[in-house]
Amino acid sequence: MTAIRLFVLFLLFSAAGLSAQTKPDALVEYRSGNYNTAVDICRAEIDADGGQNIDSYVVLCWSLIKLGRFNEARPFASTALALSPYDVRLLEIMGEINYHQGRNNEALKYFQDYIHLAPEGQRIDIAYYYMGEIYIRLGRFRHADIALSTALHYVPGNAAWQARLAYARENSGELREAATAYEKALSLDPQLGDARRGLARVHAALTQR
Repeated sequence: MTAIRLFVLFLLFSAAGLSAQTKPDALVEYRSGNYNTAVDICRAEIDADGGQNIDSYVVLCWSLIKLGRFNEARPFASTALALSPYDVRLLEIMGEINYHQGRNNEALKYFQDYIHLAPEGQRIDIAYYYMGEIYIRLGRFRHADIALSTALHYVPGNAAWQARLAYARENSGELREAATAYEKALSLDPQLGDARRGLARVHAALTQR
C-alpha cells in the first residue's frame, strides 16, 4: 500500500472519528442542565429516524419536565409508551406528567407500575416521593407516611422530603412522631421554613393535650 493511500485512509478515519466526537449528545446536554438544547437535539433525532429511537423520547420528556412543559411532554411520552409499553423510564415519566397535571389516580397507577417492574430502579426514590405527595393530596396520610418513609430510605439526607413526612404524620394525628420528623428535617436544613412552622404547630398542639 502506497504512502499516499495510507495518508488518505488516515484522513478518512480521522474525519469519521471527529464526526462521532462532535455529534450532539442530548443526554450530555440534559445532564449539564442544558434542557432546551437537549429538546432540540431529541426532536431532530425523532424527525430523522421516524421516531423509532425510544431513548430520544425519554431524554426529550425528561428535558421537557425539567422545563415545566408538561402538556408538550405528554403526547411524546404517550407515543413512546405505545412503542415500548414496558419501558420503566416511560412509566415513571408518565407518572410525573400526570402528577404535575393534577391527575392523581393516573399518576399513582404509573408510579405503582414503575415500582412493580423496577423495584431498584434509578428513579425509585422519586417515584415513592411523588406517591407520598399524591396520598397527601388525597388525604390518605398513613399511606403518605409509608411512601415518604420509603423515599427517605433511598435519600435520607433530603430535608424537604423529611418535612413532608412530618406533615403527613401531623395530619394523621401522630404528633410526637411528627415532631421527631420535623426536628430531623431541621437538623438537615436549619433554615427550612416549612419544618420550623410545622414543629411550632405540633408543639402547640401537644401542649393543649
